[in-house]
Amino acid sequence: QVQLVESGGGSVQTGGSLRLSCVASGYTRSTYSMAWFRQVPGKKREGVAALDSNGAFSYAESVKGRFTISKDNAKSMINLYLQMNSLKPEDSGVYYCAADFGRGLEYGFVGARFVDWGQGTQVTVSS
Repeated sequence: QVQLVESGGGSVQTGGSLRLSCVASGYTRSTYSMAWFRQVPGKKREGVAALDSNGAFSYAESVKGRFTISKDNAKSMINLYLQMNSLKPEDSGVYYCAADFGRGLEYGFVGARFVDWGQGTQVTVSS
């Protein structure tokens, strides 16, 4: 069973930086997509950044040039990161790590296709 555990959220001022981490374990497929989504109460969940095992990347327009998604592979684990720079108040929300072990990003970057989700980590950017 796939497990995703996020960490690294917190509170920063406008212009600051945060790095989110997500550890994936329990997977059995070598082809995968992993992504970060965020949600604010009362608003639709938004895809922030995604990557796959084939080297494809995707970013929301609102974070291009400020956020970087990356990963590294450890023994039986994948560490997914989201480096967030030049943060703005509108970047605030609960950030979720998501994964689809079995398919790459050719299947799209929408929340409905991701099977496994982490518990979320809060990011608050104050002005």
